Amino acid sequence: MPRLPRPQSSRKKRDPLQRHLAVINVVGLTPELVGEDTPALRELSQRTFLQPVKGVFPAVTTTAQSSMLTGLLPRDHGIVGNGWYFRELDEIGFWKQSNELVQGEKIWQFLSRKLPGFRTSNLFWWYNMNTTVDFSITPKPHYGADGKKDFDVYSYPQFHKEIESKIGKFPFFTFWGPKAGIEASQWIARCAVEEFKIHRPNLQLVYLPHLDYNMQKLGPAHPGVREDLRQIDAVVGELVRELESQGTDCMIVSEYGISPVYGSVSINRALRKAGLLNVRESFRTELLDTGTSEAFAVADHQIAHIYVRNRDRIKEVQGLLQQMEGVDSVIDAKGMRSMGLTDGKLSGRSIDGIARSSPGTDRAGDLVAVARPGSWFDYYYWLDDDRAPDFARTVDIHRKPGYDPVEMFTDPKKRLLPARIAWKLLKKKLGFRMLMDVIPLRPDLVKGSHGRMSELYKGPLVIGPSGHRGNMPSRLTDVFGVIQKYFGA
Repeated sequence: MPRLPRPQSSRKKRDPLQRHLAVINVVGLTPELVGEDTPALRELSQRTFLQPVKGVFPAVTTTAQSSMLTGLLPRDHGIVGNGWYFRELDEIGFWKQSNELVQGEKIWQFLSRKLPGFRTSNLFWWYNMNTTVDFSITPKPHYGADGKKDFDVYSYPQFHKEIESKIGKFPFFTFWGPKAGIEASQWIARCAVEEFKIHRPNLQLVYLPHLDYNMQKLGPAHPGVREDLRQIDAVVGELVRELESQGTDCMIVSEYGISPVYGSVSINRALRKAGLLNVRESFRTELLDTGTSEAFAVADHQIAHIYVRNRDRIKEVQGLLQQMEGVDSVIDAKGMRSMGLTDGKLSGRSIDGIARSSPGTDRAGDLVAVARPGSWFDYYYWLDDDRAPDFARTVDIHRKPGYDPVEMFTDPKKRLLPARIAWKLLKKKLGFRMLMDVIPLRPDLVKGSHGRMSELYKGPLVIGPSGHRGNMPSRLTDVFGVIQKYFGA
């Protein structure tokens, strides 16, 4: 493997607005994975630095990213998971996109305030709509009133058409779902190169999700993951070479490490059997009725926020969940404060008129369940698979009241599946309604997960940037400071 050239934009004294830094988020990368199968990453770490850092709780995508970009813990920036229960709406919402949900000053806002004229681009990091970055691009399908769904990306100002004319359309189906693969990360990396040529931002945020897929599908110890490491390393190596040739320094970050799992915990089913969770019948299926349930869980990988309607029953619910097989702990308000998730107070609710507190406290559950090592939480609440809602067997990240990694699998029991899918797509093209119900109700298929706090070398890391001054980062929230120091602000 040839040595990567030193960046032309080395940290000599000059106008900070003439500096350029790409922060490349390689999801799932940990210090112990940097080695023989990642020569480009190893080379980069040898000429800068590789530092394992303490993650945030919960160790999930949107929480980790928001902590890096604000330097704050979830209690202050308010992103307590990939999704949570919006009490004022009586709705569970996952994978929302507005940057207004993230409280606190973001790194680009800080740098723009200190350095007028500073420019930032965000390529596929989350909360990338209604944002104050100068240039943004993120996945955003179009939804027709007739049920039609057109896969596309959103950019502001609209520049994605110019990039697509050079590198083709974004391969949406490889970003998530059964076809998730290296193609999405390859496209994002090529997009980063083209976007830099167009805008030459001072700070460029790049999201490469590839390692997340098979580590969850197959497990982090599966032999096939070595090929995934080689694939993403090739993408990173080429991206770094291209950007450095244009005068850009590069910094690698990650969000969490992925651990092996051997089964899921159906926490909502337990609450339902205890008479605490209610459902509503809809088209001969069942929907979770959050408004009337005494308790329900918003499952998110290895953690679950538990919302309890009556404060007097919090201890009762905590005791019930602590007895469940696969549950490691059930954290109350005091425990959430020690984890940086809330300020230790109970959330405010319109039902009792108690004033609200910090953003994290407002959004987090009244309890948070943590799965034991080797387990994760599924969102299932129905007791009979024939009563599962229609979206359960589809890829539908926004409608499901919890995170569902089973969306990366197709149903092994369905025969002639390619022909079935082709027929459904033909019906869609002809204007007929169809349901792409190819996802199994098989949480046992999932072999990797995250969300718990990891051991140091099994969690997130920071590589570079060159010429870093000051203390080494020790926590994920220190990424904010590393970027700040790079620009001398």
